[in-house]
Amino acid sequence: MKRSIAFIPLAILCGCMYACNGQTNNTPQAVKAGSNPQQRVGGPCDGCEIMYVGMPAVIFPTDTSAGWHEPGQKLRVRGTVYRRDGKTPAAGVVLYYWQTDNNGYYSPRDGMDEKAKRHGHIRGWMKTDADGNYALYTLRPAPYPNEEIPSHIHILILEPGIGEPYYIDDLVFDDDPLVTAKERAAMQNRGGNGILKTTMEGVVQVARHDIILGLHIPHYPK
Repeated sequence: MKRSIAFIPLAILCGCMYACNGQTNNTPQAVKAGSNPQQRVGGPCDGCEIMYVGMPAVIFPTDTSAGWHEPGQKLRVRGTVYRRDGKTPAAGVVLYYWQTDNNGYYSPRDGMDEKAKRHGHIRGWMKTDADGNYALYTLRPAPYPNEEIPSHIHILILEPGIGEPYYIDDLVFDDDPLVTAKERAAMQNRGGNGILKTTMEGVVQVARHDIILGLHIPHYPK
């Protein structure tokens, strides 16, 4: 795909968010007009409504992104989502992800819904199985061009019983030189530590990332 300098402002805009099998298609109450974003679970969530654009009626525990089939380092992330106690597996939790391509852009594809272009074409959904497990096969994202923000994958969580998605810490990479001591200290650990430690299985980088629902999430129900 041909990419141009026009994507850079979009990447910078999305960069600020770094610090910062079932059916579900309903827009959550908190992102509808008239809701108070300051009191929503997780706090304000810029662009959360994009999660619902193109969301499939049936979502599986494993997803293979468009990036998996593109040039670059293949990446597999597996994990278990737990309830707030950190022990009980959480079934039926939707994870929505989006990321840059191998050139550091949230690059759209021809024919994409206009509302989803902000997140680019490497995006998708997983829904935890009965044991709370999920798996993502994708491309290791590149950092934004000419920026000092580490490579990362954005994650939104939508739980049964909570009618609004919230974001957890972006997934970053322990071997990324941009993940400095300052960056590590600034992480909020929303849902748990988002730093991925990768190993190689053949030509695929693999990592594990477990998530604890509600951990360090503002306004999370008791």
